[in-house]
Amino acid sequence: MTITAGLSAAALVLAGCGGGGDDGGGGGGGGDGEMIINARGLEPQNPLIPTSTNEVGGGRIVDLLYAGLVSYSADGETQMEVADSIESDDNKTWTVNLKDGWTFSDGSPVTANSFVDAWNYGANPDNAQLGAYFFYPIEGTTDDGTFAEGADSISGLNVVDDSTFTITLKDPASDFADRLGYSSYFPLPEAAFDDPEAFGESPIGNGPYTLDGWDHNTEARLLANDDYDGNRDPQNDGVTFKFYTDPDAAYTDVQSGVLDILDEVPTSAISTFTTDDQVQAFNDPGPVSANITIPASLEHFGEDEEGKLRRQAISHAIDRGEITSQIFDDTYTPATDFSSPIMADYSDDVEGNDVLDFDPERARDLWNQANQISDFDGTFEVSYNADGSGNAEWVEAVTNQLRENLQINAEPKPFATFAEFRELITERNINTAFRAGWQPDYPSVYNYLAPVFGTGAGSNDGDYSNPDFDAALVDAASSQNEDDRKAALADAQSILFEDLPAIPLWDRNSFGVAAQGVQGVDFTWQDQPTYHTITK
Repeated sequence: MTITAGLSAAALVLAGCGGGGDDGGGGGGGGDGEMIINARGLEPQNPLIPTSTNEVGGGRIVDLLYAGLVSYSADGETQMEVADSIESDDNKTWTVNLKDGWTFSDGSPVTANSFVDAWNYGANPDNAQLGAYFFYPIEGTTDDGTFAEGADSISGLNVVDDSTFTITLKDPASDFADRLGYSSYFPLPEAAFDDPEAFGESPIGNGPYTLDGWDHNTEARLLANDDYDGNRDPQNDGVTFKFYTDPDAAYTDVQSGVLDILDEVPTSAISTFTTDDQVQAFNDPGPVSANITIPASLEHFGEDEEGKLRRQAISHAIDRGEITSQIFDDTYTPATDFSSPIMADYSDDVEGNDVLDFDPERARDLWNQANQISDFDGTFEVSYNADGSGNAEWVEAVTNQLRENLQINAEPKPFATFAEFRELITERNINTAFRAGWQPDYPSVYNYLAPVFGTGAGSNDGDYSNPDFDAALVDAASSQNEDDRKAALADAQSILFEDLPAIPLWDRNSFGVAAQGVQGVDFTWQDQPTYHTITK
């Protein structure tokens, strides 16, 4: 899930604190004896339709309102949820059998059509869904995941009966079943298609929670779904996501017990939060990667030789170790690739990753080579959302280093809110380089690459396109053994290191705080709290 939605908007990972309630009873915080967990959130960018959501503010709510064919344990293990089985003899044609008894919160049944109709809605180009890209492996779609030309549905989906459907892929993909816990693959009830815009404001899901109310730019209130019988049984009575624009205010509210869980730490508390006896602190390696994305349309930074030289120069001009130490107090780790070392298929030996080494002399040489092609006399700007903790500090540090090491004009360009920032990116009106990041949708290096850099991918905000890279992704997806798959992923990353559509910066540790008295706190491979286990 994009965290161009993310560096500061991501959650935590791993570790836990305290015990955890047994049935969600007792406790306080919601009135009328209810145990409502107050969590820091962000105003969703779009209506709460799964295929319309590709950022963390809406994503964490959607994940609680819906249940997919599979879900993931805290450590990334794939578990059947709505599906009873997902099987294939050739990794190309998959048969999905659903469990009996699943319903949406309006009482309507969850059937094979609930999935197939939702996926067809997401892939319909007329609906312009951000998550359409995730359907691209299925036969009958284009490279961007929308319907093949002239079609009005995905030909690779076939409903056999109410509890069975088949999925035929363009190419074998051994890990396809593991991808199906991502939100783009969630089901929708028939009511969703009558008025999708209205439905997105008040969605009907089949997950562990239901939406009780959404006050835009203030909060979203979720209540436990008594009819849910899946893998994420709520141990509380509900979760209220409070939308903060000031991370310092959120941290103060955790200290006072007003806010129960905060999935980031403001810069002002980075050096002290682990010893602050007013909070419970968490700090472990995490999956969130951060970068500076440079759109291919930016003058002097295209996909030609000049653009490659300038991108490489910028990468060498950034001292990642200094920034992660001095600004983030070692709660971030300098990047070694485009993914995260905590992924099982991570490799520490990717050709070309030496472009991440701090080398100001090499940086100036590359920049001067680019000037021989076309002289650069403008200002290199890096945009960011000012409501994200630490963004202003690190963007200022990076642009300072670029000014000093490349002898160019480089400046930060802040936008007040994440919503405004994301809208400009989505509409391709940003006109600068910009801070970005990625929080994985399923636990694999592949997920850091395909949705972000694949041609036409939904989160390819820099509009990068390289057929050799796309071919390496196909090789990785169709590999029949893990060694071949890792080699293909390494090949794909080598191409990225040559082209540098984005400049990898660092991986964010999973760090955040909970109020004293909060229990059952656990954090996932995806850098999010397991909200359903939290009690107080």
